[in-house]
Amino acid sequence: MHVLAVGFWGAFFGTVALMLAGALAAFVQSHHRVALAAALSALVSGLFVVSYLGWLPIGDARHEARLLAHIGIFSATMLGLMLLAELGLLRDRDRRRRVLAAMLATATAAVAASWMVQPRAALALSAAMAVAVAVSGLLIGIRSARGGDRLAWLAVFSVASMLLSLGGLVWIALDRRGVPWPVHAASALAGMAYLAGIGAMLWQRYSYLIELREVRSQGPRYDPITRMQSSAATGNMVSQAFQRQAQHPTRPVLLIAVSIGNLYALEQLHGRAALNHALFVCAGRLRRCAPRDMEIGRLFDDAFLLVSRGGRELERLVKLGRLLARRLSQPLTLVISDGGPQAQERRTEWVAQIGLGLMATTAHAKPAEAIAKVRDMSRTAWSFGSRIAWHDQASDMIAELPESDTR
Repeated sequence: MHVLAVGFWGAFFGTVALMLAGALAAFVQSHHRVALAAALSALVSGLFVVSYLGWLPIGDARHEARLLAHIGIFSATMLGLMLLAELGLLRDRDRRRRVLAAMLATATAAVAASWMVQPRAALALSAAMAVAVAVSGLLIGIRSARGGDRLAWLAVFSVASMLLSLGGLVWIALDRRGVPWPVHAASALAGMAYLAGIGAMLWQRYSYLIELREVRSQGPRYDPITRMQSSAATGNMVSQAFQRQAQHPTRPVLLIAVSIGNLYALEQLHGRAALNHALFVCAGRLRRCAPRDMEIGRLFDDAFLLVSRGGRELERLVKLGRLLARRLSQPLTLVISDGGPQAQERRTEWVAQIGLGLMATTAHAKPAEAIAKVRDMSRTAWSFGSRIAWHDQASDMIAELPESDTR
């Protein structure tokens, strides 16, 4: 192997070592699921590369090809399942059982088929299965990303990198001596990009769990979105928005209030820790959905406020409102405990009662009046089927946003 190829693969295995170190750190912090996912991703990827580079102590080429076929099938199955888990597609128990059964059946069928053909053909068959799993993951990731899950773009990047690395490694396995060193370099770099993407996805979950621990312990002193001590800063955001609007009179100030109607009942039933957990999860969903040109702030105890930094089309505002209503109304699992030192934690499913108020105005108004109006609109939306109320400027009235509205 060319010395440059050895250097690139050395960098790849350095990335594997870093990922294993991160898994160990997560395990020490008691985040066992994150640690397991990181360790499996690193180990399975490392095993796949070691075997396809021909570094296993096997002298017979036929036996080696047969073993590589089995390793390829195993790796494709494991990495495919972990990708689906990271995308949150295995949380439902029935769906998880169906996916596991389908993946197990596919892997078993691929192994059985590999024994019916010659070893090199079996290797090609396992490569075809790995490519099929990767392409399926790529399509699922794109679908999730287009549905509003920003984290899914990392999955798309990771799977695309994996496809490039897979192609190079299969070429290397089929032609040990005839592969030029740039193919090794590209495959190693793509493998490093894959691990970096997976590591970034796992870091999102790891940091989420760390922050969740803080917010459950500190409660209202730790604002999950703005990191502000009170909602007074939200009024400042609105004031600054109206000041910018005064400089550009044609650009409206856009306000979106999100009110959660059943937080008080949740606190009465399960305590303050459950309330903090629910607020944290809703805030995280809101932060992931919000565009970069909108500021977010806490609004009193049961609401959030999004404020535009500049004018946006009304159609985009409506689409954003529908996206927020859909994502924030998804069920979430809360961790419940009585707070004692020997308390046993339990889990319960909860759905936020969401109401959204959308308002776009070019009139200079007092921040307190604008905030009160859009908040009242969001509370009115609790009684609407669409859960969205908006200010119809044509009639100067508050009305429900129809689900079929395309304006």
